[in-house]
Amino acid sequence: MQAMTVEKTETKDEKKKGENPMREILIDKVVINIGVGESGERHKRAVKLLEQLTGQKPAITYATQTIKNFGIRRGEAIGCKVTLRGEKAMKFLMDALKVKEFKLSAKSINDGNFSFGIAEHIDLPGVDYDPDIGIFGMDICVVLKRRGYRVARRRRCRSKVGKRHRITKEETIEWLRSLGVEVI
Repeated sequence: MQAMTVEKTETKDEKKKGENPMREILIDKVVINIGVGESGERHKRAVKLLEQLTGQKPAITYATQTIKNFGIRRGEAIGCKVTLRGEKAMKFLMDALKVKEFKLSAKSINDGNFSFGIAEHIDLPGVDYDPDIGIFGMDICVVLKRRGYRVARRRRCRSKVGKRHRITKEETIEWLRSLGVEVI
């Protein structure tokens, strides 16, 4: 009988020693953006490429202002983007980090998010060159979160995320190192 109570107290102590699950850092989303800079056939090929890479329909981005020197008119489709979440996001992130050889600059890391670019999409594992599509570069932005960040986005009883609960740059770097990424 006494042995059972000892086991219960050991499990409680183990729980106290363990880390708080609310402090765990998770991937909120991975946003992949291709900025073509022009509408037309090249833009359509970029949309097709993103759909092939992610399996989702990309959102089209439009120019917010007219720039005569670049030949861009306001409201013209100039890019596309896709937001990945969950397992898809983690898988794509690992493939993209393989292209960068698991090295990122400290300048591209901020509080709870980081960004990097890929010069050619054909560098991604499992992607072959298709002459109908061509070669595109892309920007990848990753947003990290902790459990409880929903309080800032919910509709009812919206609140702020506390300062101690936010993810710092150092915690972001530490999370990247746990994935095997070298921060330069």
